[in-house]
Amino acid sequence: MNQRIKRIRELFGYAWQLLRQDGPGPMLRRAAGFFRRRFLGKKARYLPKKAVLEAQRNHPLPGAPVISICVPLYNTPENFLRQLLDSLAAQTSPAWQLCLADASDEAHARVGEMVRAAQKADGKGRIAYVKIENKGIAANTNAAAALATGEYMALADHDDILAPHAVWTVQQAILRTGAEFLYSDEALFRSSPRRPITGHFKPDYAPDYLLACNYICHLAVMKKSLYDAVGGERSLCDGAQDHDLFLRVLEQIEPDKICHIPHVLYYWRVHAGSTSGGVEAKPYVSAAARTALEEHLARIGRKGRVEPGLFPSTYRVVWQLDESPLVSILIPNKDHTEDLEKCLASVYGKTEYPNFEVIVIENNSTDPATFAYYQQLESSRPNCRVVRYEGGFNFSAINNFGRRFAKGEYLLLLNNDVEVLNGGWLTEMISQTAQPGVGACGAMLYYPDDTVQHAGIITGLGGYAGHSHKYRPRGTSGYMFRMATVQDFSACTAACLLVRASVYDALNGLDEGYAVAFNDVDFCLRIRRAGWRIVWTPYAELYHYESKSRGLDEKDKEKKARFTGEQKRLTDRFTRAALIADPYYNPSLTLDREDFSESADLRNLQEEPMPH
Repeated sequence: MNQRIKRIRELFGYAWQLLRQDGPGPMLRRAAGFFRRRFLGKKARYLPKKAVLEAQRNHPLPGAPVISICVPLYNTPENFLRQLLDSLAAQTSPAWQLCLADASDEAHARVGEMVRAAQKADGKGRIAYVKIENKGIAANTNAAAALATGEYMALADHDDILAPHAVWTVQQAILRTGAEFLYSDEALFRSSPRRPITGHFKPDYAPDYLLACNYICHLAVMKKSLYDAVGGERSLCDGAQDHDLFLRVLEQIEPDKICHIPHVLYYWRVHAGSTSGGVEAKPYVSAAARTALEEHLARIGRKGRVEPGLFPSTYRVVWQLDESPLVSILIPNKDHTEDLEKCLASVYGKTEYPNFEVIVIENNSTDPATFAYYQQLESSRPNCRVVRYEGGFNFSAINNFGRRFAKGEYLLLLNNDVEVLNGGWLTEMISQTAQPGVGACGAMLYYPDDTVQHAGIITGLGGYAGHSHKYRPRGTSGYMFRMATVQDFSACTAACLLVRASVYDALNGLDEGYAVAFNDVDFCLRIRRAGWRIVWTPYAELYHYESKSRGLDEKDKEKKARFTGEQKRLTDRFTRAALIADPYYNPSLTLDREDFSESADLRNLQEEPMPH
């Protein structure tokens, strides 16, 4: 009975946490999934089938580098240590080393006894052990790393578990890609990895996201020579020592030497003393992370201050703008002067950024009141003018036409049915777009009922593209803080998109083959293809008065044919396979909804292919 009560409390505690973070809809869906997994026997959904594991054991990878797993021990509970040691003994690859630095006090002599017993049971010399004085997590980790003899090393905590195929899968990725730094997906668990609470399914390398939170976390693997070159972990950043290490290591290598392995290879235990459930257990983590980020910016020569983010364990870099380059705001319009006036009133009334011009692109208005409004507009709004595009409606062509009149170094594509909410919106967008390697920046858009309309675009959703976190309540954190942190996306909506004018011109602007749909997706993907990043920020907030119920009119054959043609144009240019493989999403997440829920085919997606 007590166990049943404990499980019920666990379920309601998890549901309450989701309600606070995400709101009632996502809470109910995720809580239902948690209930099914936790209490109805849906087990081991992240582990490969036994046949796959056996095939890996029978097919060692020729030339695979030894992976040294480095673990600092400190008063480790016996059951935690037993599970860790067993998880190494169960690895499908034999080419591993376990390096243990034990800083336990005298009352926990059993830790050393258990390790020595494991060394004897292994009988292959793969477990290295040293007893040390406790000098903190970073120094203790360095002591474990000093025992490493493998070409690559991984970091693990003493209360966690490696998946049985972790070493084999990492070695396969190294042999396939030549990567020097690798990281995998992970899962949270309480007692057994066969009953995980949830998975953390990460994007491929996302440098702007890494500035906002340590999304890499576990399992992280790197060349031992890289670890040594940067001096290992630093006690200065105890509590955020891994985040600090990742930043310093990644400064040393090119992005093509970084590999994300989209498989759960690490099980992170949730208990009262761990940070897996939040940094409340260790409040010094935030200060250490800010130090790590500030020193990272100083080393790479970028100017900004680091502030706490919207949620604990997240951070915001407020970039220093030495200049205020001109921004040209392009707003297509046909009649709807009430919408346009609301938009312009918010732009002129709230925007703190000092240097912008507005170009309203008139397109076939029919209401005489519209032209009367235009006449007074240029005199009532400074740096505002109206230009006339006389062709039929084509969103791409209209903006390309408006660009001819723009004088700014940056162009802001803006719908006439948006309303600015925060004064720093344009300053934030320009400061993000001005960063090295960034070509364009998108904003947070809400429906009038304060649910999310746009928080970045994920390609492949619905087969083509969809909006991240659509319909989530305003003010919630989203999946792995992805609704609350500056981060990298494959695309952002052109309803509010800031782009360097030089990038816009180099790509010949928007593709006029997309009259209505997918012009922004195509444009952003071409920006990325040209070597630039697309950044999205939650710190630029606007209402978008687009109807929630707006959709394709199936009875309008002309519109339906045009939409189908634009879908085909997108897939012909980028291929369906490439659209589905969005690097800033994850193959284990669904393509059917915008809520980052797990794919229905997750078990198969998580399995490594059978060895050849």
